[in-house]
Parts: sequence; C-alpha cells; structure tokens
Amino acid sequence: MPQKQYRAKTTKRQLVKSIDMPLTVFITVDIIEIMENYISKERPEPELRNELDFNYEIIGHSVILNEIRPAWDNPKEILTRGFAKATHVKSKNVWKVFRKRADNKWHSYKPNPTVSNLEDFLALVDFDEYGCFKG
Repeated sequence: MPQKQYRAKTTKRQLVKSIDMPLTVFITVDIIEIMENYISKERPEPELRNELDFNYEIIGHSVILNEIRPAWDNPKEILTRGFAKATHVKSKNVWKVFRKRADNKWHSYKPNPTVSNLEDFLALVDFDEYGCFKG
C-alpha cells in the first residue's frame, strides 16, 4: 500500500512531510529556516517570477530545489522541475547530493557526492563548477 503524504502550502513553496515523520521536528524547522533564507535570496525580482521562479520541497529525508517556469510550447502550463537534491543519511551524518540529468532521473553529483551540512549543499549548488544544477 503506498504511503500517504500530507502537503502544506505556503505561497509557492511546498513543504512535504511523510506520515512517518522521518526527520525530527527540530531538524525540519532548521531546514525550513535555512531553505527559506536561501530561496528568498535566490528568487528573481517579483516582476520576473511569472517567467522563472524557485522553490523547495521536503520529502522524507530529502530537500529538493525546484525551478518553476511556463512550458515553452504552452505558456499557460506551469512546470515545476527539480534540479538539485540533498538527502540526509542519519547513520553517517552526511547529506548525499544529487542532480537531475537529461533522463529525468536523480544521479549522484560525482565531484562532491556528499556534504556535511545543508549550507554546504546550497554553496555547492551556487558555485556549480560543472554547470549541472542550473540551466
């Protein structure tokens, strides 16, 4: 039986929490604070957000950065596409880093497959030495 998910929306950001609460409330609050600060810094100016915007999702142990934009062939259709993902591995206390490739599947980010904290993940996405995260 598939696991149900609860969704809570705040404006364009979606925070998705599994029913089994895989992250503690304190860790989730820290993640939300870090991500809200990051997204507010990275979002385009309000007048451009109809053409390009960013948000994030928390799904299970993962934080996914999304790009939001109109479909190229139907501007009325809004597409949300994940481009970077970090998954917390509690046993090793690291975050695994993933990128989405052309096959639309998540692949380990080979130059830095793990980072020690969420801030390091966001710095990696910003630096994007190999052009893997933002197109």
